[in-house]
Amino acid sequence: MTQSGLFLSFEGIDGAGKSTHIDALARAFEMQGRVVTLTREPGGTPLAEKLRAIILNDAMDALTEALLVFAARRDHLQQLIEPALARGEVVISDRFTDATFAYQGGGRGYDWTTLLGLEQLVQTRPSPQGDFVRQPDLTLWFELDPEVAAQRLAGARVPDKFESQSAAFFSRVSDGYAQRLQADPGRFARIAADNPREAVWQDVLQSVRQKGWLA
Repeated sequence: MTQSGLFLSFEGIDGAGKSTHIDALARAFEMQGRVVTLTREPGGTPLAEKLRAIILNDAMDALTEALLVFAARRDHLQQLIEPALARGEVVISDRFTDATFAYQGGGRGYDWTTLLGLEQLVQTRPSPQGDFVRQPDLTLWFELDPEVAAQRLAGARVPDKFESQSAAFFSRVSDGYAQRLQADPGRFARIAADNPREAVWQDVLQSVRQKGWLA
């Protein structure tokens, strides 16, 4: 019997510590015989990666930023995510649309209603049961105090234009994530990212097991 595809996203401000747990979760699925596609946003396809470099480094206003992010997402969905899900794979993405609402909506203060319209435009998919807006089956939000995140990032690498933002910016980003969770609580697992790494991993594992996707 063909397994259904699964789509999971990891979200959180820069420095929240998602990367280690993304790799570990991929291995856990692979140990149970699933094919896993790891990807990221912005990015995931050759075109989207080109747009990523522009988004992360070039100065622009919030609307231009949002339009480029959604353009990259459209290509990402068309070229990678939807084909992988159709093959029954597990797709794990480092960020998806919630990040746009958090960073451009919360951090930049851009109009939430316009972002909702772009989300509908870019992510609406046809199906025999009727059109639907593609969202992850589960979003793991790594919640972390912006001051702690800044300490983790200090000296780690040359920051991009988002990583170099103030703690006040990241506080607004966190508020944006919280607003997305409130709008769709059943899709989110809230992960306390300031806990020790092993405790965080156990929270990630438990969130996925509760869905019945891992033994």
